[in-house]
Amino acid sequence: MKVKIKKLVESAVIPSYSKKGDAGMDLTAVSKEIVDSNGDYGYISYGTGLSIEIPERFVGLIFPRSSISNTGLILANAVGVIDSGYRGEISCRFKHVANTVDYKIGDRVAQLIILPYPEVEFEEVADLSKTVREGGSFGSSGN
Repeated sequence: MKVKIKKLVESAVIPSYSKKGDAGMDLTAVSKEIVDSNGDYGYISYGTGLSIEIPERFVGLIFPRSSISNTGLILANAVGVIDSGYRGEISCRFKHVANTVDYKIGDRVAQLIILPYPEVEFEEVADLSKTVREGGSFGSSGN
């Protein structure tokens, strides 16, 4: 599948797979901005310098890389969603805990996965089918 991508700055790095069989393509930071810092924690936004044209009926999902465990960062929106109509810069905002390590410009900061999604139409009903789990919520299926 071919997806159109545009470099917004010369230093932008086109996402790529690190190894054959990887699901996510690495996103590299070309800019870094501290946002809403208040001592104990704050936010850091990393720009990738890239804009993409995701085809209709597809979505781009931004996940943290496993290397995030070596930092004091938490991807602020858990999973980023890039809709097919978005043409702005791909950026990643992380919550930053004070006195911990963060990514530097040039580091791979996140990974992008592009997936198809079904078009869903809800049908309101009076009852749903029965299951073994039923309404069991958090922790109901064991450890």
